[in-house]
Amino acid sequence: MIPLKTDIIHEHGEQKNWNESFYFSFYDRGNDICGFMRLGIRPNRNEKMLFCYLMMPDGSLVGTKDSVEFDSDELSVKGLSFALVEDEKVWNLRFDGELPIHQKGEEGMVSVGFDLRFEGLNPMFDYRQCVGGDKEALASAVCSEHLEQMGKVMGQLRVGDKEYYIKALAERDHSWGERDWTAPRAWVWLTCQFNEGYGFNITKLFMDKGDVDAGFLYLDGENLPIVKVDMVTEYDADGSPNTLYMAMYDKDGVVYGVKGEIKKKAVMEFKGEGDRGSIMFETLARYRIDDEEDEEGFGIAEYLFRK
Repeated sequence: MIPLKTDIIHEHGEQKNWNESFYFSFYDRGNDICGFMRLGIRPNRNEKMLFCYLMMPDGSLVGTKDSVEFDSDELSVKGLSFALVEDEKVWNLRFDGELPIHQKGEEGMVSVGFDLRFEGLNPMFDYRQCVGGDKEALASAVCSEHLEQMGKVMGQLRVGDKEYYIKALAERDHSWGERDWTAPRAWVWLTCQFNEGYGFNITKLFMDKGDVDAGFLYLDGENLPIVKVDMVTEYDADGSPNTLYMAMYDKDGVVYGVKGEIKKKAVMEFKGEGDRGSIMFETLARYRIDDEEDEEGFGIAEYLFRK
């Protein structure tokens, strides 16, 4: 397999929905703050997209999903910016401005600023190590190239008049190619970090013509490709996930049992062609693996459904 060029802006494809996306998430256990943010470049739709959210310890949700007219490949939209420091290793994440705040049914605006440093902990993982042939073609409408990396995030965060020092485990995602948010019937994307040397990432993609499973388990300094995932999810009345049960199979047939419980959530909607659309639940989950009661991990559990 030819290694992909990773931390660059790639030559734009010709597809109408061609997209280049950079995503970061973190969870600070000490402060009980979860953050996730994304910048997406869609030049053939004359659009740059962002979302930036903070799930706060008091239960409030701070953040927005927005878009602006495409002006350049620069990774900066409405006060949110990502800057590469060291290829495949270090990024700076910054924001300065106002964001909506949702708390106990009330909405307002709050001043937010952060200056965070992401440092990768494992080698970048290419989903092509799990997916090839027909499965690769099946997933091409969602994203043909997809890289993942565990990491840690440190730095300063200010929300209103409160200041925090963030020290968190984290994940980043870099993908490019065609991205139609309404193409799949559904997808589930999970990240989990137990400690700096132990975590996993899973994608389960449900297309009209079949399903695609991919991801890795990072253990003992190695990315172990995951090739099959069995999953059962319990849902709340609003359709959001509540609890998930999962069996992950690596390339050698080893099975890992996982239970995830949702702790915080945000909701986003995406519009496609005509009346097509999708809804996405971006949640913070607490995980246990193989009934290891003394070690729990945290990360994102993202569920998207076509409407």
